[in-house]
Amino acid sequence: MLSNKRIQELELVMEFEKVEECFKEVSSWIENVGRKRLKEMINLDDSLEMLLQAQKQFREFDLVASDYCRRGQEALKKMDRWEDFSVDVQSYRVKLQSYRDQLEEFCNQLDENRHRICETVRLYEFFDKVR
Repeated sequence: MLSNKRIQELELVMEFEKVEECFKEVSSWIENVGRKRLKEMINLDDSLEMLLQAQKQFREFDLVASDYCRRGQEALKKMDRWEDFSVDVQSYRVKLQSYRDQLEEFCNQLDENRHRICETVRLYEFFDKVR
């Protein structure tokens, strides 16, 4: 039984390496592209026309960013089985948790920006109709 458990742990370590490769790609994109683009979209212009243009650009970015979020979440989901294993895999759990935290933070920021831009456009459209 101990031998089988060790073999399963080794298989998980090998699987972790595959997941880590995928997540390194996702993580690199988040750090080098995703966060920069989100920061660029913090200050929205104050005309409806410019706001609609920013919303269009954000939607294009959102498609790509959402794909990276989905890929990261799928990679992490593959590692859910790790919860059943011993302390021997603790260092891998720590890495997984840092990946999970980074992905969750970015996806939350993406959702917040999506909501903020949508609400700002709706508000500007409302005020445009009132005039």
